[in-house]
Amino acid sequence: MTDTVTTQLDAIHSMLAAGHRSLRIERHSLILWGVTGGALFLFGDYILTPDQIPVVEQRAVAWLVFLTTVLGGVGVVDWFLTRRTKQKRDRAWSFVHRQILKVWWLLLALGTLLDFGMFFFGGRYMLIATWLVLAGVGLYVHGLFSEELLEWVGALMIAIAVGTLAFQLNPQTSKLIAASVFGVGLPLLAVMLDRGNAHSAWRRLRQAMLWLLCVLGLPLSVDRYANAVTVPEAPVVSLETFLHRSSVSGPQIVSIPAGTKIPVKVGISGDLFRGGPETVWPLVLANPIEAMMVDGQLTGEFRFAGEDWLRARDRLRIRIPSLKAQLTPEEGPVVRTSLIAKVLRKNER
Repeated sequence: MTDTVTTQLDAIHSMLAAGHRSLRIERHSLILWGVTGGALFLFGDYILTPDQIPVVEQRAVAWLVFLTTVLGGVGVVDWFLTRRTKQKRDRAWSFVHRQILKVWWLLLALGTLLDFGMFFFGGRYMLIATWLVLAGVGLYVHGLFSEELLEWVGALMIAIAVGTLAFQLNPQTSKLIAASVFGVGLPLLAVMLDRGNAHSAWRRLRQAMLWLLCVLGLPLSVDRYANAVTVPEAPVVSLETFLHRSSVSGPQIVSIPAGTKIPVKVGISGDLFRGGPETVWPLVLANPIEAMMVDGQLTGEFRFAGEDWLRARDRLRIRIPSLKAQLTPEEGPVVRTSLIAKVLRKNER
């Protein structure tokens, strides 16, 4: 008798839970948005590049039109497919579903406008994390009225976004992770959906951890393989010897001693300062380094004496944390700034 009562109570509980979470997200929606988002992150560097559109304002407008067209097109396709699916099931659009759809479109519009604004106001290093947070919020809100797994995955997407900023991942690694979260994670989530069945928190936790393992394992493995720094065997020449050569061909390693003056040439434009041929900041190298070159061109790999090779785009961090103008009787008008240039070693992130 006790087992029968328990079974009946569990059935009533499942029925009530299904009644409260009556909204269903269609699998094709997750696949459509996942593939689209993954492709944009994966191939975004080859679309509307600075070489194609050098003017920042024009490139910003081009990206705004491009994102609006792509996301709008995918949204229309998703809407028609969802409507057809509901017609086959003989079900109408619920009020809650329409409101959730409005929230999703609001988040997409917000992300597009933030992408546009960052061209002018900076902060594009946060763009990937911003899109992950917006998508995570959309899934979490959807999960409040639908399947619990959507809430878990939405919260994990927000956590991944925070992690990319907290660990200061380089842009390439962040893009691979974002492409995997969308391109792999959302289609995988579509497969994992169980149509509103009630499960324990432990089972949801296991599902979420499995999803997280699949989503992060692939991009981090690819990134580790792609970022393995290998340089060809090459002779080491001093900077003085290199400067006296009339022509350079093939690979070679140039040793640059500490104390070498490295001029930073800055182009000045705008209506505040007068532009000239070039403005030079004379910086002095603090430690000796060896730079890899092929046919007279820097490849981006370098190393400190006796250490492993590093790739500049992955390990070099440059920040200008302060910029302040002053006017004093002693010095007159002066602008003070600070520049932080740091190289992350192999054991640093």
